[in-house]
Amino acid sequence: CDTAPFLPNSSHFPFPYIIPASRTSSATETSRTAPNLAGDHSSPFLATCLSVFSSVLIASPETETIMMETWRKKAGAAWERTKRAPGLACRKMWQVGKDDPRRAIHAVKVGLALTLVSMLYLLEPLFEGIGQNAIWAVMTVVVVLEFTAGATLCKGLNRGLGTIMAGSLAFLIEFVAEETGQVGRAIFIGCAVFIIGAAATYLRFLPYVKKNYDYGVVIFLLTFNLITVSSFRVSNVMKIAHERLITIAIGCGICLFMSLLVFPIWSGQDLHNSTVSKLQGLAKSIEVCVDDYFKSDDEDKSCDEDPIYKGYKAVLDSKSIDEALAMYASWEPRHSRHCRYPWQQYVKVGAALRRFSYTVVALHGCLQTEIQTPKSCRALFKGPCIRLASEVSGVLIELATSIRNRRHCSPELLADHLHDALQDLNKAVRSQPRLFLGSNCSQASNMLAVAAAQARQEKEREAATTGGAGLSSAKTDTSTLREWKKTRSKKELSAERKVLRPQLSKIAMLTCSLEFCEALPFAAFASLLVETVARLDSVMEEVEELGRVAGFKEYKRDDVVTVKCETPRVDVCLNNLPSHGLD
Repeated sequence: CDTAPFLPNSSHFPFPYIIPASRTSSATETSRTAPNLAGDHSSPFLATCLSVFSSVLIASPETETIMMETWRKKAGAAWERTKRAPGLACRKMWQVGKDDPRRAIHAVKVGLALTLVSMLYLLEPLFEGIGQNAIWAVMTVVVVLEFTAGATLCKGLNRGLGTIMAGSLAFLIEFVAEETGQVGRAIFIGCAVFIIGAAATYLRFLPYVKKNYDYGVVIFLLTFNLITVSSFRVSNVMKIAHERLITIAIGCGICLFMSLLVFPIWSGQDLHNSTVSKLQGLAKSIEVCVDDYFKSDDEDKSCDEDPIYKGYKAVLDSKSIDEALAMYASWEPRHSRHCRYPWQQYVKVGAALRRFSYTVVALHGCLQTEIQTPKSCRALFKGPCIRLASEVSGVLIELATSIRNRRHCSPELLADHLHDALQDLNKAVRSQPRLFLGSNCSQASNMLAVAAAQARQEKEREAATTGGAGLSSAKTDTSTLREWKKTRSKKELSAERKVLRPQLSKIAMLTCSLEFCEALPFAAFASLLVETVARLDSVMEEVEELGRVAGFKEYKRDDVVTVKCETPRVDVCLNNLPSHGLD
């Protein structure tokens, strides 16, 4: 068909279109008589649509082939991604459950709890007794049921306590407001809402209340305002509040039953295991970091796949989760002989580990600096540095083992071996003073001689330039210049030497400093390695304090100690599912 009638007017056509050569004349002739579809006052959107439509219709065969090939490739790639999506999703979901099987258990528990609480709606006798307020039980299960028993107890008790206090206060406000008349009742309710709302919100800023009872205060505000404000227009609001309290109690009871009696997950145990895994991760990071520093080949590693980065990242990101787990563990009932541990001491151990991990981050940065010490120089200190790193790693693993087994650490491992490794590194550094204190006497004298020769040549050129200006043009040859040098006085020569000596000393110092700069990167690395030993002392003190307060069993020389470094599979941070937004 002829496409010329579909061509827009050139004045409304913002894009150039392609017309085949065989049809150029006919298209041009027809376009002269074609009506202006867009009109003189049409919108730019209509003109653009018409231009794109016409460009597609009258495109050349080559252009159409290229466009079809491009669309075919894009459609094929999209189809391949669509086919791979279900498999990738299944593998990801399987990996999440494989990392921590308790996640699958928690999902089943939530589903079972929701099924039980839905019976309030599904069973006719229960629905007739509770009514439409049964939805509050479902909301309570969704909001309160958390991954660990401590978190569920904390939110459940906060929700129940906030609801009871808000209901009681609302009953009191309603009882007083009934005696004041309609206008006075409205004024009294408004003032009560303002005072209670402002006071409760201000209480949320208190650190202790915000840490332990923030969720309860929010529920208190919500329930109090719903009951108090609704009571002004609804006559049976007290009955509604009573039914809501019952449904919330049913929901909290189901949540506590699922958390405490059906495969319970304890926050205290998670905090205990998290501390052990952080010690093991730091031990592995230090050992791998020092090994990579002395490797002969340079390998670029991305942060996502670097074991060094993974080890200290888990420690640096653990502050908030440690505090939350410690708070939830304090709510948990006594379920074993180890459940009354000083959980706040675990938080202090985590703080000491974060201060220690800062040096590990700096050590990792030494591997990625642009200026590096030559490998020949690094090889001189490879043995002492690797031994010191292995001793620090062994101490961290021993601390992790002592916490896992709930016993005190071995004093010999924490003191003697570490001190010997430090002494070895100190001797190795002292045995190579040339790298850190400059060159020896013979090398310095040779460098001074070379620098003196170079400076003498420069001085002779300057003297020739300045002396030539005072000589006549006939005495500018080489013989005349030599005669002029011989005629110089001794004072001039001594003055030149005095000027030359400081320049020679500066050149020699610059050469020595260049050699010293080559050793600076390793000096920084060695100083950071020694700093890890210094900061390790604070970690050992906190772990010893934890063992003393928690009553760890004493270390005996006859005990068989098995030190094993495991890769932690559970990331505790991923098990927290915030649900405050549902309220």
